[in-house]
Amino acid sequence: MANDFFNKVALVTGAASGIGAAIANQLAREGAKVIVADMDAAGAAAVVHTIEQAGGVAAAFEINVADAGEVEAMVAFAEKTYGALHLAVNNAGIGGPSAPTADYSLEGWQKVIDVNLTSVFVCMKYELAAMQRAGGGAIVNMASILGSVGFAGSVAYVAAKHGVLGLTQAAALEYAAHNIRITAVGPGFIDTPLLSKNLDAATLKHIAGLHPIQRLGKSEEVSALTCFLLSDQASFITGSYHLVDGGYVAQ
Repeated sequence: MANDFFNKVALVTGAASGIGAAIANQLAREGAKVIVADMDAAGAAAVVHTIEQAGGVAAAFEINVADAGEVEAMVAFAEKTYGALHLAVNNAGIGGPSAPTADYSLEGWQKVIDVNLTSVFVCMKYELAAMQRAGGGAIVNMASILGSVGFAGSVAYVAAKHGVLGLTQAAALEYAAHNIRITAVGPGFIDTPLLSKNLDAATLKHIAGLHPIQRLGKSEEVSALTCFLLSDQASFITGSYHLVDGGYVAQ
């Protein structure tokens, strides 16, 4: 897909590390001008530096995706900086508390829903308007394996990711005639700083063993699928959910 995104402008949320950073870097390598959006301003700036050192074009944008005003400003920044918006990956998300449903805090529920579900709606709201102005585009919403199966102790996360699939399908139907494709990606457990910094070696080994492939996924593996779905090679694909999960959901 070398240079498949030449003259395209892309926006990636949650792009300061992990999956988002891998996607931002791949899009830039393949010709896109990339907005690297994250609440971690220093991390976003570091990703931009890496992209620029490799000869790519990128700009950082500090954002809390749960704030609708900041989301609107982010999309406006993309258009002002590079003239349009053609591609978006709504990747930002949080894990949230772990507790049985009856013990799950109302505050924890609301925060997870705000960041993992409502923000995807708000991002699409402004991204879709910008893409219509640009004459078309493609959006990938980052769901999870937990967009299609349950996981004990994570009721808010599971509900939010199931909701992301519904948002994806409804919007895909609405905007197919506007030359805008919208899909969702469902990663399994991926070897990112979010896992490695918060879990011990024994827990990581256990989680890896939940996948038939018997390892954690890599951010670059999620990026490869995501960038394919954004590309013109996926021009007949919309409204669908694509797993990159080492066989987890097939069990």
